[in-house]
Amino acid sequence: DSHPDLWDATQTKSRVLYHQDFTGTARTNSSGANYDLYGHGTHVAGIIAGNGYLSGGHYAGVAPQANLIDLRALDANGGGTDSTVIAAIQQAIALKSVYNIRVINLSLGRGIPVSYTQDPLCQAVEAAWNSGIVVVVAAGNLGRLSVYGSNGFGTITAPGNDPFVITVGATKANGSSYFAAETMASYSSKGPTTYDHVVKPDIVAPGNGIVSLAARGATLEAAYGSDLVTGTDGQPAYFKLSGTSMATPVVAGAAALMLQEHNTLTPD
Repeated sequence: DSHPDLWDATQTKSRVLYHQDFTGTARTNSSGANYDLYGHGTHVAGIIAGNGYLSGGHYAGVAPQANLIDLRALDANGGGTDSTVIAAIQQAIALKSVYNIRVINLSLGRGIPVSYTQDPLCQAVEAAWNSGIVVVVAAGNLGRLSVYGSNGFGTITAPGNDPFVITVGATKANGSSYFAAETMASYSSKGPTTYDHVVKPDIVAPGNGIVSLAARGATLEAAYGSDLVTGTDGQPAYFKLSGTSMATPVVAGAAALMLQEHNTLTPD
């Protein structure tokens, strides 16, 4: 949603260059928010590209000058369908040359009913990869699920099960600022993938207790008001969330920085 941290450094124009909704649901909430009714996408966007404007730079994202394309595939309850997600991915491919789209962040997932070679959601992300876009996907938050003593293994969600995407698991800091103190978050889904036994996740990143942008009045913010964080404007400008959804944009932002430095890098 609209947030000062997603504008440019002079606060004259938004770095969210394009909006499109694929859910067909109402587009405003009680606070007048226009785009993100759930509050998840704005948080993810801030981890990628927030510039920390309302926190004196303290809560800046990984690539704070990046431009964003907002393709809304999930509704006010965080739910969606294969068709909405696939349509959003196909639109990103269609807009690739218009906006120089280099990275897609998919902080979402669902169960795996078939091999990735037969799954239309996986075929969609492979089409993006084939077009030259880096696709970064959440591993899932099912790591505590133990079926017949599996201890959370085999819980990667789709399309994170596809070998052509970068699948991201979550770490937690354990109250320390030292990298050596980080451990895997217990909820972070583990491989190998169902049916295909692909080794996943590919990489892990901080995902626990991450402070990023709040979409005021959205479903998550309304439900978890104690996790709102005040900005320099005296308003609840930020919000704390945990999950592989938060770790994924850390990697997407890093990929954007790598592509800025080395423009000819391919998704591989």
